[in-house]
Amino acid sequence: MTEEDETFEAAVHGGPDEGGTPWHDFSTNGNATGSCPAVLSALRAADAAHYPDPSYAKLRGALAKFHGVTPERVVIAASASEFIHRISAAFAQGGGREAWLPLHSYGDYERTALAWGLQVLRSPEPRDAAALRWCCEPSSPLGQSQPDLALHARADGGLCVLDLAYEPLRLEGAASLDAAERNRVWQLWTPNKAMGLTGVRAAYAIAPDGGAAVPMLKRLARLAPSWPVGAHGVALLETWIGTEAQAWLAQSLHALRAWKAQQRTLCESLGWQCLPGDANFFCARTDAPYPRFAAALRAEGIKLRDCASFGLPGFVRLGVLPPQSQQALKEAWTRAVASAEH
Repeated sequence: MTEEDETFEAAVHGGPDEGGTPWHDFSTNGNATGSCPAVLSALRAADAAHYPDPSYAKLRGALAKFHGVTPERVVIAASASEFIHRISAAFAQGGGREAWLPLHSYGDYERTALAWGLQVLRSPEPRDAAALRWCCEPSSPLGQSQPDLALHARADGGLCVLDLAYEPLRLEGAASLDAAERNRVWQLWTPNKAMGLTGVRAAYAIAPDGGAAVPMLKRLARLAPSWPVGAHGVALLETWIGTEAQAWLAQSLHALRAWKAQQRTLCESLGWQCLPGDANFFCARTDAPYPRFAAALRAEGIKLRDCASFGLPGFVRLGVLPPQSQQALKEAWTRAVASAEH
């Protein structure tokens, strides 16, 4: 094993583990109000007996109309993570050398950059103006605005990708970029979280406006697998932009806002320090180390997301769940702490 192999860390994610799906899974950030009925209906009706159109012409046209862009700017991806890997590969193939990441961010940005030999930087500004710049708003894991986002969007040279996985689940605040600024960056959309269907893997990206994006679009097309999204992913992407799904999403946000306020109050009652955030999740510093109690909580069907892998040791990230799950967390945490004290 080489030194590089020894230092490379495996991916860390929330969600199901070797014990299956937790009953009260605070470790993921999907829409906890349930799965969108319109998308569920479309999934049942999906024609899985045939390949999708390999060009995804109808789908790309519908997504383009929804976002007010031309279809040529829409790139279909198997998932957000697949697009992260593909655009990182395309950037490296084009001679890119550096990847700039926010101080705390989704682990696949770094893992993929290292896999393609890119130098990873987290300084205030990339040393090389031609760097691949990763941005995310609302951010992960904090769910906050990215203070320097506008600077990255306006920067000349390089490649700026704005991960918008949690924009449809924004509960507070407002986006930092206006429409013109957003048109200067690559936009990455992952609607399966908002639709409460993270098990359906499908995503898409929107290229910046103008001819400068054409070479990258061509490289992305060459690197794409055939049919990156199957019939069910197509059904999700087609349906989420429809009137029925968007109305359901808007209604679900009302419930999530109320649940989030309750959940923050509950966590504070446990003595936790909750950080502010705009999305359907937030981070908190627990009054005792979470790893110490993780196994006991998991035995009771409860899982939190340890933020150590995000560079935030001592914090956990909690997706907003219904009140019954919140109560289960409070009772299990209280029991675990009491047991440890005896």
